[in-house]
Amino acid sequence: MEGRLLLKNCAVFRADGRVRTGMALVVQEGLIRRVAPDAEVPVLPGDWEVACRGRLVSPGLVDCHTHMVGGQLLPPTGNFLLRAPNNRLERRKHVASLLTVGEVEALTRFAIARALRDGITLAVEHLEAPADVAGALTVQARAAEQLGIRLVTGHLTHSLSGEASARECLEGNTDFARRYRAHPLVRGALGFQSSHTCEEDLLRRIATLSEELDAPVLFHLADGQDDLTATYELYGKRVVPRLDELGLLSSRSIAARARTVDAGEARRLSDTGTFVAISPRAQLTAERIGDSLEALLTLPPLIGLGTSGQGTLWEEALAALVGLMRISRAGRLPDPDGMLAQLLVSGPAELCTRLYRLPSGGVEEGSIADLVVYDSVPTSDPETGYSPHLLGQLAQARVAWTIVNGRVTVREGQLLGADFVELAHAAAAALASVWNRASLS
Repeated sequence: MEGRLLLKNCAVFRADGRVRTGMALVVQEGLIRRVAPDAEVPVLPGDWEVACRGRLVSPGLVDCHTHMVGGQLLPPTGNFLLRAPNNRLERRKHVASLLTVGEVEALTRFAIARALRDGITLAVEHLEAPADVAGALTVQARAAEQLGIRLVTGHLTHSLSGEASARECLEGNTDFARRYRAHPLVRGALGFQSSHTCEEDLLRRIATLSEELDAPVLFHLADGQDDLTATYELYGKRVVPRLDELGLLSSRSIAARARTVDAGEARRLSDTGTFVAISPRAQLTAERIGDSLEALLTLPPLIGLGTSGQGTLWEEALAALVGLMRISRAGRLPDPDGMLAQLLVSGPAELCTRLYRLPSGGVEEGSIADLVVYDSVPTSDPETGYSPHLLGQLAQARVAWTIVNGRVTVREGQLLGADFVELAHAAAAALASVWNRASLS
């Protein structure tokens, strides 16, 4: 966009619960160039002025782990969730194997549109589309470019369909990761499903390629009792030590779910710089296997919330708060509000900064211009600027504007560059087609 994007008369968000009212923001070349009192920043010829009218401006949300396509393919109905874990896995694998590149694109475009309207500016996608991995990842990248979201995406590769299939999937994923190493919006990642679904040669190769390409690695970490038990039976180790020995725990790693992690393993995740994406809401409907949340709270700022392709980030935040309050009432967590801000804001900002190597997570000069204007006018103490339950206010507010890398993607609640209803129709047609081929009733 030529000229400046100028946000006038804003209330500027801070993660500590304070706000600065009557402010203006100048955005140029994808960065926040100036934050100053409104009267000090006049509108210049060529500026695109956004009249915030006292509304709250905050950093964009980050979905640290999602399944944009998979979450639509098999939504979490009771009928599906009551199946045994191995049965669910086989069902997901079967339906994903039938996906065409065109269906991946239609489902991705609709998921991105929904994410942008929810204020998400970065999504970490874990895709399973083994029929054409490179092609499927490429159309996801194209959708992200066209609609204007930051996207990190890699394939959910496994060894369950044989060595040849795993090798072919990894080759396609590697080709994509090599091509999208330095794109302004899209980053290619290498992905695998979980410890017990992957043979050692596959995991060693992924670790080597990740180091060679300096590419992120996406995977499910100790996802459930099946993962833990099968890994121990096959390799005589728990999940975290096995992946650590194979070189898959590092500052390039994004480990999702982490449902069976003990305190010592959490410390090892922290020592290696592994980022952990948790989905407390999604786990409420899963088999009860214990609670790793308290162990993982030793990880800030290396932990953040992801949707796992189900629901919204605000729903995940509410589920996280329930867990944090339980730990706090037992006297083991003094500041649940601060920890929630870590999970929703500070941790994801650290992940974004790692991936794009630019300051993020704040409405500050020099930070990337990934911003959301909410239909919320906060009330704050005039002396301290403190606004009670600021995150709760955002959870109940509509997203008015979404700005990614300085580009406006949602304006007053309306998606720009595409018709939302048309995208919904295309996604519905894609789902109907693949469900028909999979004989789902």
